[in-house]
Amino acid sequence: MKFTRRRVLAGLGLAGVQSMMPPLIRKAAASSSATAPTQASGECPFRLAVINDEITQDFEKACQIVSGDFGLHWIELRSMWNKNVTELNPREVENAKKIIAEHKLRVTDIASPLFKTDWPGAPRSSQSESRDQFHADFDAGAQDKLLEHCISLAKSFDTDRIRCFDFWRLDDQKPYRSAINAKLRQAAERCAKDDLILLLENEMACNTATGEESAAVLQAIPNKNFMLNWDPGNAAALGSTPYPDGYQMLPKDRIGHCHCKDVVRKPDHKYDWAPVGGGIVDWVGQFRALQRDGFHYAASLETHWRGAGSPEASTRISMDGLKKTLAKAGVSC
Repeated sequence: MKFTRRRVLAGLGLAGVQSMMPPLIRKAAASSSATAPTQASGECPFRLAVINDEITQDFEKACQIVSGDFGLHWIELRSMWNKNVTELNPREVENAKKIIAEHKLRVTDIASPLFKTDWPGAPRSSQSESRDQFHADFDAGAQDKLLEHCISLAKSFDTDRIRCFDFWRLDDQKPYRSAINAKLRQAAERCAKDDLILLLENEMACNTATGEESAAVLQAIPNKNFMLNWDPGNAAALGSTPYPDGYQMLPKDRIGHCHCKDVVRKPDHKYDWAPVGGGIVDWVGQFRALQRDGFHYAASLETHWRGAGSPEASTRISMDGLKKTLAKAGVSC
């Protein structure tokens, strides 16, 4: 998605950034900067994290911000140094591991592009090659090899989770759904051999986008190590209501990861991203429900919104909104 808002210098303070925002976003940012309700004492029940490339492609700087400025202990890996994590060479992997250790961080998962491609034999998806691949491009024939590499990366980065998708969205997926499920089940079985979790993300550009669709896939693939990367923002972007409607359909013990971003609806019935707490997703209700239902895995900020002019400035505002939203939900993080 392209943004037309003016870019701002990374060193600008929050007040300077806010003055350049549209009223709705300025209001959300101001709200997230206000004094938050008192949080209950105790340890955060979630692994609060950020996807590293939502901040910068400079991996060391991203880790410094996540650990030092945000005070977090977890980071999600997608791309760095203008390379997808799955395309790093061995020396770059070792360098990344060293940086992670220096900043006392742990990796939530390998946010891979696994199965984010066209389903072979089906009509070409309208979503094919039109989305940001985060410096990755693997065709259908490369997926088994990609899975093996992701398993190796998960071991290298000491995480038990690999994120995947279920192919670019088809106008009619019914004729192919059973075969797609079989492919996902096969991948989950392969991951199980190495005690790894395969996380399917609900993605509006792929065949599983909403809570209803996610519930159906989880029912069709009962493997305990096949779990959902629940993304309420993606579901909302497609026009559904992720919480409470979509969430109540999900088997709560099958949610293994959560992406945090927000959405605003536009007059043309399309959507735009927003800082967490500044859009239509009921994140207060969602966080309360996740805590109530015993979710204790990663709640990872996937900013996407670029209204502050740069990835770093936008992520700082959205992280502030995320933390204040957690506090409003009574979740101590």
